[in-house]
Amino acid sequence: MRRDDRRDLGLLLLRLGAGGVLVAHGTQKLFGWFGGHGIEGTGQFMESVGYAPGKASATAAGLAETGGGTLLALGLATPAAGAAAAGAMAGAAAVHTPNGFFNQAGGYEHAATLGLTAASLAVTGPGRLSLDHLLGHAVNRGWMIPAAFAATAAGTAVVVGARARRLRKAKEGEQDPLFDEEFME
Repeated sequence: MRRDDRRDLGLLLLRLGAGGVLVAHGTQKLFGWFGGHGIEGTGQFMESVGYAPGKASATAAGLAETGGGTLLALGLATPAAGAAAAGAMAGAAAVHTPNGFFNQAGGYEHAATLGLTAASLAVTGPGRLSLDHLLGHAVNRGWMIPAAFAATAAGTAVVVGARARRLRKAKEGEQDPLFDEEFME
């Protein structure tokens, strides 16, 4: 097997794996598949972690994950697909950041890995075993990479920033205890 063939096969496997995981997560949010909670339950969760309105946030995250994952797996519109998925994972990572890095403690490890994989595929391209290649890269042009990342970064910054402001405002007026209860006993 030639080196180019190995590269294309590797990109196909990476696209199918990452895309499949993203689709599974997105359909949990949108349809309640694979043990998910659908739009209603996910919307309630999104509200509880500061993303409002919850249903709209659940829909946006679900569409970015399902749509981005599907397009990545197919190797179609790869810059937009990878950027959308990476943006969704940045939003997820923001929720998990207070728990540290590792997934076992509820950290952002999983979201970061999926986001970086999606972003890397957007930059690298889908390879020859893709719909982008089959269609002559009509929706996979070089200029689309910075455009997709700029649009996604702007949208993600607005959404994650609004969440951070809501969380700060909710904590206003709360006061930490002066002494630990253990100390007082």
